[in-house]
Amino acid sequence: MSRKDSRGFLELRPVSIECDAVPHAEGSCLIQEGQTRVLVTASVENRVPSFLRDSGEGWVTAEYGMLPRATHERSPREAAKGKQSGRTLEIQRLIGRALRSVTDRTLFPDITITLDCDVLVADAGTRCASITGAYVALVLALSRLAAEGKIAKNPLKEPVAAVSIGLVPAEPGSPGIVALDLDYAEDSTALVDLNLIGTASRRLVEIQGTAEREPFGQDVLMEMLSAGWSGLERLFALQRAVLKGRVPEGFTV
Repeated sequence: MSRKDSRGFLELRPVSIECDAVPHAEGSCLIQEGQTRVLVTASVENRVPSFLRDSGEGWVTAEYGMLPRATHERSPREAAKGKQSGRTLEIQRLIGRALRSVTDRTLFPDITITLDCDVLVADAGTRCASITGAYVALVLALSRLAAEGKIAKNPLKEPVAAVSIGLVPAEPGSPGIVALDLDYAEDSTALVDLNLIGTASRRLVEIQGTAEREPFGQDVLMEMLSAGWSGLERLFALQRAVLKGRVPEGFTV
């Protein structure tokens, strides 16, 4: 049995990150994983939400959206509907949590950094690509603040990234096969869907896992997590590679 794109079951789709994709933003990148493409921008503002005033902390937040033709059929813009879907709110909160988990916000007080994640093409894994790319955009924005003398120390504790894992159907009568980094065709037929968000020190930010048909056992969960960590290690290596030479001296990533 093989995957339609001839990948091994524990292989990532071809992945690339182009830094500085938007010249006006303090940090930006275009991340592509297979056919999925997400444009991420980091914008810096000298303000914080009211609940953080006089707290000595900054804020990191995210917004997520899909262009109308990111999918096979046009989806109306949520702005035209006047409200965001539950899926959109859940994903952008996840992105914000992931980035805040690796950031010391006391080192940029009274500053808000907003990560805008716009899906240009969706072929599954958009939330994972958004998190992986948002870390790169955040590093670039904070590096710019450091270069301008607006922050004295690196607020980033370690890299964070995300990857999808699934249990995909095998031959009839056979158990499913654990597969890394699902595309839409695999995601839509998977027996189990799981998203793993973790840090370079192998600490967990969040695990989102769902049985689409029958419940799955702990042995399957552990196999999926092992596959996920192997994929994250490759994403951390890519993040480091694209950021090399783009951060101030001593600004480790």
